[in-house]
Amino acid sequence: MVSLDVKLGALSLENPTMLASGILAENAGMIRLAALSGAGAVVTKSIGILPREGYPNPTLVDLGFGYINAMGLPNPGIDEFEKELEDAFPSRVPIVGSIYGTNPDEFAFLGTRMEAMGVAALELNLSCPHAKGYGMELGIDADAVYSIVRKVKNSVNIPVFTKLTPNTDRITDIAKTVERAGGDGVVAINTLKAMVISIDFKRPILANLYGGLSGKAIKPIGIRCVYELYENIHIPIIGVGGIENWKDAVEYIMAGATAIQIGSAVGKKGLNVFRQIINGLRRYMKREGYTTISEITGVAHEFS
Repeated sequence: MVSLDVKLGALSLENPTMLASGILAENAGMIRLAALSGAGAVVTKSIGILPREGYPNPTLVDLGFGYINAMGLPNPGIDEFEKELEDAFPSRVPIVGSIYGTNPDEFAFLGTRMEAMGVAALELNLSCPHAKGYGMELGIDADAVYSIVRKVKNSVNIPVFTKLTPNTDRITDIAKTVERAGGDGVVAINTLKAMVISIDFKRPILANLYGGLSGKAIKPIGIRCVYELYENIHIPIIGVGGIENWKDAVEYIMAGATAIQIGSAVGKKGLNVFRQIINGLRRYMKREGYTTISEITGVAHEFS
């Protein structure tokens, strides 16, 4: 009998797939729909204290091999989002609340509110590459990361995961900082800072000029980051970046991921991508003689 159950600290999932933050889960209807898709967990849109409109269009460019987006963290603010979450519960699967802020107090406030709403875990957005004063600008500063993770951990009783930016040569040091601060796991990776220029209009296409590259194009970078992190930290790693099918998922798990998140592939394949990946994982494990997903986690390191 093949089991896809995984544990991320105190958080248990029926299978290792999770809907990545920023993809669909921004209102109650979409959260419920995502929860029925087969995903093991759903991560919400990143939520701040106050409503935020985000950047004007264009905010998304489809490159064929990936997307570049600069949404600018649009969200209704924590008060309005609470009403959405009330309608989203009870959910078939755990809901992970993604939050962003400018300092430890804001993160702790949002984390406390999210916990009171009933989310099963938190994801700290310390990696958005295109919002000034947020995300990556904090996530490349080890001291800031330590203070934020520590403050949130001291404020809530649910698992706290930190989403890391690949836009630094210190991702391993940052992950070690998360672990030292008591974090329950890391999510690797967020998008890479990128730009696309229209040769017809002779200017950058995105209104914000810069965006974040996601999708198939960044998978090898995500795999490399997860592989390096697995050799340097002892808390769970959630792999994300360019996962479109079960083979991509197996690759991330073999690199060291306990669970995986899927984002851009939902835009290309719809929510059915979760059942496709889950069924593929089951067939692969049965064929190779594995009974639990943990038997695969990190196996690529045995030959290093």
